[in-house]
Amino acid sequence: MNLFIDVLMDAAIDSVRILPFLFAAFCLLEAMERHAGNFSQRVLTGIRGAGPLLGAVLGCVPQCGFSVLAANLFSGGMISAGTLLAVFLSTSDEAILMIMGQPESAGVVGKLLLVKVVIAVLAGYLIDFCFPKLFSEKKEIHDLCEKESCGCGHSHGVILPAWNHTLKLFIYIFLFSACLNLVLEVAGIGKVESLFWSGSVFQPILTALIGFVPNCAASVLLTELYIKGVISFAAAVAGLCTSAGVGLVVLWRVNRNRKENLKMMGVLYGVAVVAGIILYWV
Repeated sequence: MNLFIDVLMDAAIDSVRILPFLFAAFCLLEAMERHAGNFSQRVLTGIRGAGPLLGAVLGCVPQCGFSVLAANLFSGGMISAGTLLAVFLSTSDEAILMIMGQPESAGVVGKLLLVKVVIAVLAGYLIDFCFPKLFSEKKEIHDLCEKESCGCGHSHGVILPAWNHTLKLFIYIFLFSACLNLVLEVAGIGKVESLFWSGSVFQPILTALIGFVPNCAASVLLTELYIKGVISFAAAVAGLCTSAGVGLVVLWRVNRNRKENLKMMGVLYGVAVVAGIILYWV
């Protein structure tokens, strides 16, 4: 019984922590749909060239809220695929704070952030400018609202529709996190640690998969493995590049194009693995 209570409490804490970012994202989308119109679209299109750079810088702030925000904005057509990819790749959540808490490893923080930002910027611009047709579906803000049936477009202002979006997504994230936490508690982290190939160049292949675990547990596990010397710096970078918190969960929830979501995950994984293998030899 205590196990279930602990699992639910952990899931509630993880979900409540990103609630402000969810609400802020939906308020922004609602306000732009209602009040900005075509002007906002022209402005965003004009600054889109700086998207991957800005996304990479914002994403490296140690929390996973920006990945949630970016997933919503991408699904509403407000940012490019390269910008979303840059945010996902640079997101570091608890990993940075954990490393800073280890005096012998604190010096790695700057190196880790710099490497992740460089990878994110390069990959983001590569997708936007070299492979623009990979994510070419046109998106509009109202597509997101129609999917959620939140009452947007009616005379409810901005707050109520945004809150409806937020509440639905919050429940989804809470249930997902609770199930995931239960699995981790029952299986045990020790079993996960035994799966890694110590000293192998192929470690990034495994750590990048672990990074897809859609909550902060993945980055915590990867950071612990790195601090304990179980995985290399290159493998840690690969895993933390795919560790976008619940950003991917939100993307699957709000973006109706499942094929596009799969492509985003494939690109994210490919970039992380290639970057990890390159770093292994550098």
